Amino acid sequence: MRPTTALLADRPGAPLTPTPIERRDLRDDDVAVRVTHCGVCFTDLHHLRSTADGVFPLVPGHEFVGEVAAVGPAVTSYAVGDPVAVGNIVDSCGECRRCAEGQENWCPEYVLTYAGRDRHDSSRTLGGYSGEYVVRERFVHARPPGLDPAGVAPLLCAGITVWEPLRTTGVGPGSRVGVVGIGGLGHLAVRLAAALGAEVTAFTTSAAKADDARRLGATRVVVSTDAEQMAAAADSLDVVIDTVAVEHDLAPYLACVDTDGVLFPVGYLGPLTVDSMSLLAGRKRLSSSGSGGVDRTAELLAFCGEHGITADVEVLPAAEVATALDRLARNDVRFRFVLDTTAL
Repeated sequence: MRPTTALLADRPGAPLTPTPIERRDLRDDDVAVRVTHCGVCFTDLHHLRSTADGVFPLVPGHEFVGEVAAVGPAVTSYAVGDPVAVGNIVDSCGECRRCAEGQENWCPEYVLTYAGRDRHDSSRTLGGYSGEYVVRERFVHARPPGLDPAGVAPLLCAGITVWEPLRTTGVGPGSRVGVVGIGGLGHLAVRLAAALGAEVTAFTTSAAKADDARRLGATRVVVSTDAEQMAAAADSLDVVIDTVAVEHDLAPYLACVDTDGVLFPVGYLGPLTVDSMSLLAGRKRLSSSGSGGVDRTAELLAFCGEHGITADVEVLPAAEVATALDRLARNDVRFRFVLDTTAL
């Protein structure tokens, strides 16, 4: 076994405490990653504070970067010292239709980076708030050279979550894209859509974020609490990516979708209520997206390397994880916390 240290909570609401854990011995196609930076996702907060579906003991973290520390004998793509990145899926069956389509994230046997079950021995997976992680080679990604490692980490969850709808709808020059919410997911959606050549409209409840939205690449900013501004945006967009993480009314944003356009709620994962009449006029569609397959994630990282795109992050040492989680709960971050895990 490979000993390391991780930030572990043993029950819901318990603090994350540096704790010795053991990673598995390397299988033939395994890569051991020395974790240097791990993003703090709202999902981490949900799991840590949930009494309904929490899995404990828990080590969060599913968007991280680092360097290869060791490789199994069958690994051919990586060598010790290579800069790499890992996202929120670390295994799948590799044989089903979904895997063949490059959508390992939809595989019936996919394995989450934490709070999942290993397909070989049924052990619980422990996440990237740790000094080292062991993962199958296929689910390791080359980290683009020249990019800030801390800024790359959120691309592996927040980035791929918004990249999938942008790519599946063919967003490019001339596309009209709306992004609801300028936070961890939303700021990357604006930046990526603009880099693809789209005209981007940013929706925010705070006029104070207008300058940020324009800096990220938005050509128009709409304050969603202003009825006049929302009315002016009606029927003007081909794709709207809604990144708001709490339950809210989708109707105002569907009203901004043009004929045959689509709204993707990717932030809130609970039950949705939609009046079918808001879809009927204009043949509007409601879809969704979450995470992405191996090939699409590699495509995202290559695109970000080519265009110099990273997340806007606040980096804190791992010892200050409680501060990051408390501020995240208050939406007090621009735009993603990343833990420096080198001390672990």
